[in-house]
Amino acid sequence: MPAKYAITDLVALPHSAARIPGLGFGVYRSESDVCTNSCLKALSAGYRHIDSAQYYANEGEVGEAVRRSQVARDSVFVTTKILYPGGSVEKSYQSIVESVEKFNLDGYVDLFLIHSPSSGAEGRKEMWQALEKALDDGKVRSIGVSNFGVGHIEELRSFAKVWPPHVNQIELHPWCQQRTINAYCRKHGIVVEAYSPLVRNQKADDATLNKLAKKYGKTTAQVLIRYCLQKEWVPLPKSDTPSRIEENAKVFDFDIEKEDMDTLDGLDQGDQGAIVCAVKN
Repeated sequence: MPAKYAITDLVALPHSAARIPGLGFGVYRSESDVCTNSCLKALSAGYRHIDSAQYYANEGEVGEAVRRSQVARDSVFVTTKILYPGGSVEKSYQSIVESVEKFNLDGYVDLFLIHSPSSGAEGRKEMWQALEKALDDGKVRSIGVSNFGVGHIEELRSFAKVWPPHVNQIELHPWCQQRTINAYCRKHGIVVEAYSPLVRNQKADDATLNKLAKKYGKTTAQVLIRYCLQKEWVPLPKSDTPSRIEENAKVFDFDIEKEDMDTLDGLDQGDQGAIVCAVKN
């Protein structure tokens, strides 16, 4: 039976004309020339979605790779994230504009997220209103959040002009499935992105995972990425190894059978399974 998904798949964002490629490429703390070369490799391997952040300190390098790739700008979906509020809506807006300028990609990025809810209610409000202004001004095409729980997203309702957020990016893999926030996002049409889908290679020796990798003739990473796709999450695998960048995109020629999806679902450890951050609902 042919696989249901393709590397060219685009996912519609709620209440937005934007559509996001169903497989992304992460560049967490990928430095300078390494980042540029990794992004060039990813784009040549068929990825059309790159996920950066102010915190990663490589927005300019991602932009350089997109420009050098000769892939049309409107065919590449670029994401970044605001780390801290600036102290006012205008200052946070300026922080957003500075990021857009670092990319130097026709004056816009496709998706801008609040990186974390940790700045408190006032900080979250300030950054969201700055993102709404950037959306109005055409600096960004869609806006969303990262690491937000149910309460954080509900909080936005009281003042947001744009609600629900288009995206919530959270840690997701078999050992940390974050079922409460995932169900909430699904109910409200919020696209869920999965960061750390490869668990930073910490589960490479897991017996269950290796048994399934052997069954399907795939790497453990390919099984984990495919698992995310079949959960309707947008995975953001990260690698700076050229061969693995290519391998991680070759996940569209097989399906994980339902019983094996159920087995992977059974590995969930709740909040204890997080290696970075489980959201607070």
